[in-house]
Amino acid sequence: MRLFALNASREFGERVAAALGRALDAHEEREFEDGEHKARPLVSVRGEAAYVLQSLHGDAQASGDDKLVRLLFFIGALRDHGAARVVALIPYLAYGRKERQTKPFDPVSTRYLAQLIEAIGVDALVTLETHSVTALQNAFRIPTVHIDAAVLFAERAQALAAEGPIVVVSPDPGGIKRAQLFGELLQRRLGRTIGLAFIEKRRSAGKVSGSLLAGEVAGSTALVIDDLVSTGGTLRRAAATCLDGGAQRVVALAAHGLFAPGAEQMLLDPSLAAVVVADTVPAPHLSEAARARLAYEPAAPLFARAVQCLEQGLATTELTALG
Repeated sequence: MRLFALNASREFGERVAAALGRALDAHEEREFEDGEHKARPLVSVRGEAAYVLQSLHGDAQASGDDKLVRLLFFIGALRDHGAARVVALIPYLAYGRKERQTKPFDPVSTRYLAQLIEAIGVDALVTLETHSVTALQNAFRIPTVHIDAAVLFAERAQALAAEGPIVVVSPDPGGIKRAQLFGELLQRRLGRTIGLAFIEKRRSAGKVSGSLLAGEVAGSTALVIDDLVSTGGTLRRAAATCLDGGAQRVVALAAHGLFAPGAEQMLLDPSLAAVVVADTVPAPHLSEAARARLAYEPAAPLFARAVQCLEQGLATTELTALG
């Protein structure tokens, strides 16, 4: 097998390679003066299974769209040069938020993304915690391995559970299933009941409203779990609602820390006791004070395990909250 990580995700790729006990395979990326680019492997891939890692978050160096094009073109080059199988390792899969039409003439961006990835010749996809697992599986016609962030956060949640009652909270109705599965995982591990709650959320013309809390959080540690944090507005609203409902403290768990403008204020907000994210997206732009309030859970070992399972033809159920 061959394992590549494009430059924008090289640090995460090196952690995956280390977990596999190997080095990344060599490749070249070149920039042209007019903004175009090319990428090519520097080792033969003929007859090999090739794994390519690239996260699709935007940052100061490149947009998510640019990273997607680079990934597609590199995979195309692997196909042109005889790779027997190509697996895309995409820790943060963009365009998961628009998986259905909610207004007239809406796009279904998740499906369009799937069509692009499939068209270039990808045989399988591995990703961590998408906006909707159902939408992911319906959009793609190739095998998908969805790594559930609940597996990452379980040990930290177990440690918090030793300090009293725990309630898992979804910050919006769309995340109820995610919160339910996380709660069930904790119940199996702890052997006791874990509470479940969710908060009303309405979005119209870019404005978010709603603060109705369904569920009992009084006297508990509220674990607010979500797929990503962008500006942090949803988490701040959820924390305030839980504290108003009598929660002793609120801990936010989000798979992907995108940390767009506004997130700094969320990280410094005292209503949140802690914010925990996977290490899929680097955040060098945050201040030292904000980073001090942030905890990372390593996701690279789970991607390494997914690669091992795919190479050995094993089931990947251990990577989900159902496993």
